[in-house]
Amino acid sequence: MMARDRASAALGMVVHRDEPGHAVVSMVIRDDMLNGFDVTHGGMVFALADTAFAISCNDDHHVTLAAGADITFLKPTTSGQTLTATAVLRTKSGRSGIYDVTVTDDDDAPVAEFRGRSRTTNLPVPERARD
Repeated sequence: MMARDRASAALGMVVHRDEPGHAVVSMVIRDDMLNGFDVTHGGMVFALADTAFAISCNDDHHVTLAAGADITFLKPTTSGQTLTATAVLRTKSGRSGIYDVTVTDDDDAPVAEFRGRSRTTNLPVPERARD
């Protein structure tokens, strides 16, 4: 999946852990990721958390998509800082799952808490996405 994820690549995301139920992804905040107050745009923090969520809820069999997600922003960050998103499976029942993602800064201080709700589809993972 990540080999074809152009959005995450464009944002400079780096995957450190990639397994069903657990993922760790980081991203260095650039100047072009800041809002008008010179703090990291909330959409960038959400995108990082969403990528970790997507990795943790997918495997090599069927495509799993977000059914919904919400985020609570806890602390502002700015250019030059590295944010790390750690996603973990909380519970799964049938085709539905709940995942929590904590986003931290360079000092391991919480920046945001994200909760994602997944739904596994009947769509097979494309062959080229497995390479």
